[in-house]
Amino acid sequence: MTATTLATTPALPDTAEGITVTKVSGRIGAVIGGVRLSGDLDEATVQAVRDALHAHKVIFFRGQDHLTDEAQLEFTRLLGDPIGHPTVNLEGELVLPITSEYGGAADQWHTDVTFVPAYPLASILRAIEIPEAGGHTLWANTAAAYDELSPALKELADSLRAVHTNLYDYAAISPDRDPELIKRYQEIFASTVYETEHPVVRVHPVTGERNLLLGGFVQRLAGYGGDDSKLLIQLLQNHVTRVENTVRWSWQPGDVAIWDNRATQHRAISDFGTAKRVLHRTTVDGDIPVGVDGRSSTAIKPAPATPAQAA
Repeated sequence: MTATTLATTPALPDTAEGITVTKVSGRIGAVIGGVRLSGDLDEATVQAVRDALHAHKVIFFRGQDHLTDEAQLEFTRLLGDPIGHPTVNLEGELVLPITSEYGGAADQWHTDVTFVPAYPLASILRAIEIPEAGGHTLWANTAAAYDELSPALKELADSLRAVHTNLYDYAAISPDRDPELIKRYQEIFASTVYETEHPVVRVHPVTGERNLLLGGFVQRLAGYGGDDSKLLIQLLQNHVTRVENTVRWSWQPGDVAIWDNRATQHRAISDFGTAKRVLHRTTVDGDIPVGVDGRSSTAIKPAPATPAQAA
């Protein structure tokens, strides 16, 4: 469903006069109108963007063709500290090209970079070159997924912790992809192996909502055997990706999407054959998740430095 098929909701408060919010689906996603993204936006507009992001989880801006990589980065700084990808970006690089050549795990449901403890707060994705047909992106609302669980499943999920890693079998999840391309992607993406134990349910630090923290980087549940882990992970993951919890975006060049990476999963749809697809992503540094029991996420690999090593 596209943004043009739904009515516009009332404008945001007077502090953001002229900005409109158009819901794209019932549970997630909205188009923001009346904003020309840049690093010069006033604080009221920036706060309106933040508020819309927290309310709708992923927000879309059409017609942002004026943006360059530097301008996108300047806007990103208004939302927080930009950070590069821990293995793909070279040191100091803060813009990540998302191209059809290195599709990797992007066509699997995931939350960005959950294999590190403080994974990104938000991501900003700008469309550069889009196939004539296909190449859409899906997002899912992980708070709505938690809310629809039965009381017994909520209690179970609240108690679980999961190990996330960037090292897994890419060939198994993408059997039709060129083996040489998979090898090259793995050499880059898993050049350093990361593992982190996260709560399966994290409490959002702004909204207070409980979100299911799962996705493609989950390897296993702590304290559970392999088969039980797979079954429980899939059971909960199925709630995240129910059609009712998702929104599908049909890209146009100049589109920008911003998503709350603490409250969503997303995936690309690889249905565009050999056509070229290029988007540029910037990310905002995040905080370490806290579970319902107050326990924070912990790094496993690389091993955290001891006080003596850090001194």
